[in-house]
Order: sequence, then C-alpha cells, then structure tokens
Amino acid sequence: MTVTLIIWAVVVLVAIGLYLSWTAGRLDRLHTRIDAARAALDAQLLRRASVTQELATSGVLDPAASIVLYEAAHAARQSPEDHREVAESELSTALRAVFGESAQVEAVREIPGGQEAASELAAAVRRVPMARRFHNDAVRAARALRRHRTVRWFRLAGHAPFPLAFEMDDEPPVALADRP
Repeated sequence: MTVTLIIWAVVVLVAIGLYLSWTAGRLDRLHTRIDAARAALDAQLLRRASVTQELATSGVLDPAASIVLYEAAHAARQSPEDHREVAESELSTALRAVFGESAQVEAVREIPGGQEAASELAAAVRRVPMARRFHNDAVRAARALRRHRTVRWFRLAGHAPFPLAFEMDDEPPVALADRP
C-alpha cells in the first residue's frame, strides 16, 4: 500500500513539475515575442521619423510645414524612452496637420522625386499601427499569463519586468493612409 502511495505521489509531483515547466517556457516565449515585437516597432518608428526628416529637408514642402515635421521627427528620434510615446504621438499629429488634405500629398507627388518620397512616407505611416498592434497583443498575452496564481506563487516570470504596452496616437493622415 505504501509503495502504491509513493508511486502516485511521484506521478503527481512529476505532472505538477511538467505543468510548471511548460508554463514557464510559454511565459519565456511570450517575453521573447514581446522583445522581437518591440524591436520591430522601434524600427518602424525610426523609419517613419527618418522618412519624415528626409521629406522635411528635401525642399519639397513649404518652409512652415518643413519646420513642423522636422522638429517633430527630430524630437521622436531623440526622445528618452520614458517620453517616447508622447514624442511619437506628436509626430503623428504633425503628419496629420501637414498631410491632412490630399492636395498637399498631390503637390508633393508632382515635384521631381516627390512620388517616391510620398510613397515611402505612406508605407512607413501604415506600418507603425500594425507593429504597435503586434507588440501590444504580445504584451496583453504575457500580462494575462502573469496574472495567473500559479505563475505568481511559483514566481515563474523570474526577474523579468512586467510588460508594458506602447500607447501612442498612431492614426495616419487620411491622405497618406490610402493606398496609391
């Protein structure tokens, strides 16, 4: 009787150990996915700011629009991590202010080299919301798993920081959001 009890206890402990190991592995994969999604988001934000700065310094836009876009893009590229969401939102606002009407985009496209610049900016502006959505979906999944009692009781997240979503205004200007 005692041997059977010991065998059942070992089976239960192994099953619990396998479950905890599987959960810890899943959490680790989610954290890896968050890191990859954040890197992709950072790349898209940097690309958007770079293309905006290029367009602002190309002489294609009027001087006031160039200054507004250049300053917003420069602030987005140089902002510290804790103020990045605000700076990126301000860049989105500046893009909507300058390219709020399709007439401005058409004026840019008519100038030599403007077609490529407008197409590149439109592509960069469209990719930011997708990258942010992928990142925030990964964060949401990791947060949901980290809230489980088992993860908290057994400290399966280790010393990984609690994942934070990237909240910003990423609504593209209507004239740039439309596909050419």
